[in-house]
Amino acid sequence: MPVFIIFKSSLLFLLKNKSSPTKKNMVVSPYILGDIMATSILFYSIFKVLLAVQFICGLFTFVLLFFVNAPYGKHVSKSWGVLIGPKKGWVLMEFPAFAVILFFFLYGLFTNKLTQDGRAFSVMVCFILIWEFHYIQRTFIYPFLLSKKSKPMALLIPVMGMIFNSINGFINGYYLFSGRTIFFENTIFEQDLSKLYSASWLYDPRFICGVALFVMGMIINIHSDHVLRTLRSASDTKYSVPMRGVHRLVANPNYLGEFTEWLAFALLTWSIPALAFAFFTFCNLAPRAYSNLKWYRSTFGEEYPKSRRAIIPFIF
Repeated sequence: MPVFIIFKSSLLFLLKNKSSPTKKNMVVSPYILGDIMATSILFYSIFKVLLAVQFICGLFTFVLLFFVNAPYGKHVSKSWGVLIGPKKGWVLMEFPAFAVILFFFLYGLFTNKLTQDGRAFSVMVCFILIWEFHYIQRTFIYPFLLSKKSKPMALLIPVMGMIFNSINGFINGYYLFSGRTIFFENTIFEQDLSKLYSASWLYDPRFICGVALFVMGMIINIHSDHVLRTLRSASDTKYSVPMRGVHRLVANPNYLGEFTEWLAFALLTWSIPALAFAFFTFCNLAPRAYSNLKWYRSTFGEEYPKSRRAIIPFIF
């Protein structure tokens, strides 16, 4: 829908332009897209609504998932309808997160919106590389490392994941790369991105600590997935108690790593949309981590370490 609105608005602008189609006009006209995106009240309104929806849905999801297990992995069930292979499911689910924000970055790049207001190009490149570093792994590498014996997932899961990742990619991409300078004006959350994302941001403690935390979270995430794959290949289709890495502290260190990454991204961008993403990530993963912990304890009994928590070491 937003793409259609852009096209329609651009077409109407061109039709109303009474000047002759000179070479100069032909050069300027592609940048109409950038002007529409950066200044459109409609786009900014959509952004604010979707941002609020993400926070609200996070709370709803947090409560719901303590009573309902999402149908994939250990908790897959045919009662949820059509099942899909895990590789196809993960690719379908994660691809919008990879593509939508990349669209906004390329749009900002080719319409000169990334840096025209004082934002440093190097900062913008760092943001997109960090984001895509995660989603290249999750979309194009992780699914193809899964065992052929991995359990399927309900089709509902990738469908809902695609919707969420499209919305999340939109609000973060629009915020970082659309060219709009002032956000949340006349509120305590007002931010001027032209000042925040100058070249000096790369030396800001928030950015440096955020990058370090992001890398740590991704290492935990990838290593924990590797430990689980090794267990499954060694014991065929049977589950075993993982005893390596951060698995010794929590039942779901891959979830801990995922949450750590997006909390770090919120820190290194110092943005409310990224904070909304981190918030939703925790609301989505924490209840499932608790369900997995209960499953481990009921399945393995005394064999499973009582000191392990669900997702946050020593706390929850």
